[in-house]
Order: sequence, then C-alpha cells, then structure tokens
Amino acid sequence: MTQQELPSALKNILESYQAPDAFFSALLPAIGDFLQSDRCFLYLHNPQNDLGKVAFCWIRTPDVPTVYNEEWAAQSPTLVDDDPMFAAALRAEPSIFVEDVETADSKVLNREFEQKYFGHRALIHAHIRQDGQLWGILQPCIFGHPRIWTEYERGVINNLVQRITPLTVDYVKSAFD
Repeated sequence: MTQQELPSALKNILESYQAPDAFFSALLPAIGDFLQSDRCFLYLHNPQNDLGKVAFCWIRTPDVPTVYNEEWAAQSPTLVDDDPMFAAALRAEPSIFVEDVETADSKVLNREFEQKYFGHRALIHAHIRQDGQLWGILQPCIFGHPRIWTEYERGVINNLVQRITPLTVDYVKSAFD
C-alpha cells in the first residue's frame, strides 16, 4: 500500500513544529479538524516499565469529556483482559477503525469498558509502534453517532502514525532519561 498524501494542514505541522510539546499540541486539533472528530488524544506508553499517560488531549467543545493524566501511571493488571483494543496494540496488530461502538464485534472492543471510560461512539485506535513495542495510541473519536472512516482517512492516519512514531518514541524515552 502506498502512503496516503497528507492534507496540507497536517503536512505543515509535520514540517513546522520541532519541540514535541508544541508539535503534539498543534497536531491534535489539526487531526480533529481533518476528521471532524469531537476529541483527539495521544496516549503515551513506556514499554520498558508499562507506564502510561495521556499527555495531550484536544476537544472540539467543552461538553466533550477530556481524557488527560499528567503523571505516568502503571497499567491496570486487568487492562489487557478488559480492553481488546489495547491488547491488539500490544500484539502489533494494525490500527483499529471503529465505526460504531454499539455494534462492534466483542472481539474488537469491550462495549461496557468503552462506555465507562471513554463515552465515544466511533473512534480510531491508531497504534504507534517501533521495534515490536507499543509507544503510544493516537485516538480521534466521535460522540453521539456512528462514523464511517473512509479509505482516504484511514490512509492518512496510517501515514501520519508512521511519521510521528520517531518523535513519540523520543518523547517517551526523554521522560525517563
């Protein structure tokens, strides 16, 4: 599969921002605008010690719940059992594009878990992996209604994930140096 050309707004951010905090703070709203999503967050994961945090979260409107935690925290010991999408990310499976949480196969996601912790109706669970390890998950989502993700959008997200992987890995590693 060839890499999908990025929209100019995303391409400009990739080419313009160097500092990771500024880069991710600019990137998430641009992804939200591109996908017309309600929320977009970046979960960071340190595969050496299984610590994680949501360091960046953008919301379209104040009524959309924010997902954010400033401190690195240990993964729940039951997370892999409770969240099939997180388990898939750890297994290096391709990113997951969920069009409707309400009708998705239980092998793909745990509906009750998604409703309790996230509240979204449609989402992209984009796996940021390098050298067989999970370093992050980019998660744009929609509230209140299903959403069909086009082949173009899927290609852009997959291309974008490849492009941001080195910066994500460096960002996580630098937090533990």
